[in-house]
Amino acid sequence: MSHRAAPRSLLTPVTRRLLENIERAGHPPLQTLSPDEAKLSYETAAGILEVAPQPLARVDDLGMPTRDGQTLHARLFAPASEQALPVLLFFHGGGFTVGSVATHEPLCRQLAHLAQCAVVSVDYRLAPAAKFPTAANDAWDSLAWLREQAGALGLDGTRIAVGGDSAGGTLATVTAIGARDMGWPLALQCLFYPGCAGHQDTASHKTFSQGFLLDEALITYFFDQYVRSPADRDDWRFAPLDGVDESGHVRDLEGLAPAWIGLAECDPLVDEGVMYADRLRHAGVPVDLEIYAGVVHGFVNFGRAIPEARTAHQHAAAALRQAFGVA
Repeated sequence: MSHRAAPRSLLTPVTRRLLENIERAGHPPLQTLSPDEAKLSYETAAGILEVAPQPLARVDDLGMPTRDGQTLHARLFAPASEQALPVLLFFHGGGFTVGSVATHEPLCRQLAHLAQCAVVSVDYRLAPAAKFPTAANDAWDSLAWLREQAGALGLDGTRIAVGGDSAGGTLATVTAIGARDMGWPLALQCLFYPGCAGHQDTASHKTFSQGFLLDEALITYFFDQYVRSPADRDDWRFAPLDGVDESGHVRDLEGLAPAWIGLAECDPLVDEGVMYADRLRHAGVPVDLEIYAGVVHGFVNFGRAIPEARTAHQHAAAALRQAFGVA
């Protein structure tokens, strides 16, 4: 892809009109706000363009203990079932700084309905109060807790997938690598445009640096809230594509759970998503990669406005059903 800034003509007409409407609304960019203001602004806007919340038979609030004695809020979404349901452990996006279970509830409800599985969505701790690697540790602790408690929750602990969007996709990939290391089998990695690389230096970061919803200035803002020092960007728990472990080695990806990866074409993160898919394939991991043409980062939360969002929901759910063996 060219390093020149991309023209808006790459976008679908619907996506282009949506971005124009957002710009006309004149809301201050998140990176110009304090972290608390950014959280509130994101929460206020969430859901406006989402699909209507899918009614479900079961919605339960949960508490998950962490290694440092805190309790994470989580929410379980599930359709009616007489059998123990397989479960997707989901981590929301928001640059490790904004977002919540609430902002991603419509998406999680939709996935639970379409895949006929349970979804457990986790309120991991956010920056800047919780710096790296707190979110990664919270994600891991939530998987350990879910494995132990699945039976008591009426879930099938032998069929667990991990997933997330954007920063949540990063957390899902990192959790999948840790699960492989522990010998904990996972059914699938379900990843919407995951952040994979430690530095904003791919061609797509330059091509889509401004004017495609997720600007480079906003990515830098989020990362500056989360990392403790530049060295954290080279840690595999922040950058599963090219980060290293304590011995200075890039993490091997052999033996990871199969992956479904859905990317947006007009997204600074698209190149690193493709590169991560390639690394997984080279390691022998089955990968189903979808690149949705003419849409931007965050599109899966715009199902009321962008048809490709609803298509991506269906594709992800089909991958989950296949991985779980759901008819």
